[in-house]
Amino acid sequence: MMQPSAASPNLPARIQKLLDLLDRLTEIQGKNVSQIVEIEKLRSLPTATFGRTWANFLHEHNLTPFTTGSRRKQLHDGVHVLTGYGTDPIGEAELQAFLLGTKFTITNLMLGLGLLRVIHKNLNSQQQFSWDRLWQAYQRGLHSNFDPDTWQPEKLWHLPLTNVQALFSIA
Repeated sequence: MMQPSAASPNLPARIQKLLDLLDRLTEIQGKNVSQIVEIEKLRSLPTATFGRTWANFLHEHNLTPFTTGSRRKQLHDGVHVLTGYGTDPIGEAELQAFLLGTKFTITNLMLGLGLLRVIHKNLNSQQQFSWDRLWQAYQRGLHSNFDPDTWQPEKLWHLPLTNVQALFSIA
């Protein structure tokens, strides 16, 4: 039986429901994997390593690692660390644009469109949304050699973050 996904304290209920649905779908597809990110192991790594930076990122954003579902879902926060995109709706949209550039999937397209809807609904008159930022994120993904389905961060956690970014041509 599938365990429920770990909820981060600041995830809205509707996002948690979406994540639970994704877990059920990937379970049906046979794509769920056991837990990859073990936060205590990452915290024990030296400063400036990819793994320690990942742990710090989770702590700074009051997040817990995804521990259920597909590899791609569980490694989502690591892509934030590699790219530097935020966890706000615009940062999430940039991340999806980056992922679309690396490997086009309908899931990323749908997530990106959903995020654009959220952004549009929540912008106030003083906020600006830049389509250029999404285009730049897409281009950045297109020109990288990052494959979100096959990368193995567990083999890279001990390396400096800048080395891992260079490995995938993520500047």
